[in-house]
Amino acid sequence: MAVGIFDSGLGGLTVLNAVQERLPDVDFLYYADSAHAPYGVRDAEDIYQLTKAAVEDMWSKGCNLVVLACNTASAAALRRMQEAGVPEGKRVLGVFVPLIEALTERQWGDNSPPREVETKHVALFATPATVASRAFQRELAFRAIGVDVEAQACGGVVDAIEDGDMILAEALVRSHVDALKRKMPEPQAAILGCTHYPLMEEIFQAALGTDVQVFSQGKLVADSLADYLERHPQMMGQGQGGYYTTGMPARVSDRATQFLRREMIFQAA
Repeated sequence: MAVGIFDSGLGGLTVLNAVQERLPDVDFLYYADSAHAPYGVRDAEDIYQLTKAAVEDMWSKGCNLVVLACNTASAAALRRMQEAGVPEGKRVLGVFVPLIEALTERQWGDNSPPREVETKHVALFATPATVASRAFQRELAFRAIGVDVEAQACGGVVDAIEDGDMILAEALVRSHVDALKRKMPEPQAAILGCTHYPLMEEIFQAALGTDVQVFSQGKLVADSLADYLERHPQMMGQGQGGYYTTGMPARVSDRATQFLRREMIFQAA
């Protein structure tokens, strides 16, 4: 068994890299649904069906715990999957939780009423599907009051990153930040609400300015997962990890190797 990390494509590799560094003794199975990427332009039902099929495949490969390292899948599919029922001994988690915890400075299990937080003006950069779901705003509203969230759908950024066109990706990021700042001139914090975006974190920070705190998911998810596994060691598993894709393994391997600057060999899911 291994802990599963799921993404629609390569973006979740930023989370994989962070959790591997944080938990070197844990085996991870990374699963990229590259044949259907990007998810960010699909409708909610499509995202749910694709995510459900992939997670079930990962469970069949021996993962007791699957982390949806894809904000779009977390926004559109996670709550529905959990409400539909998860097989005994299996778990599926999303990546919003660590972000919300960091922003509100309270643990997810803290069910006390929403309260005031220091950060009042938050910029959310995400895929069109994540923005449309309003999942981040909904979860934040359960825990904090008086927070203004301005969301910017960053069309084209994921495609550019997946294609390895970082010049285009940088230009798109700067354009989306400009669009956000026309709506919210002085954000206090910015959420990079897609696991592809940490690759462009320096560009986001430069475009936003040094006074804006940028929350990126890799380290937050890694620390949260380490805490979860400490409390639920039975979910850790032992044995075979690996890298799987529904796309073309050779092409995905090349892209992933460029992505993380270390050799990664994918096999067909």
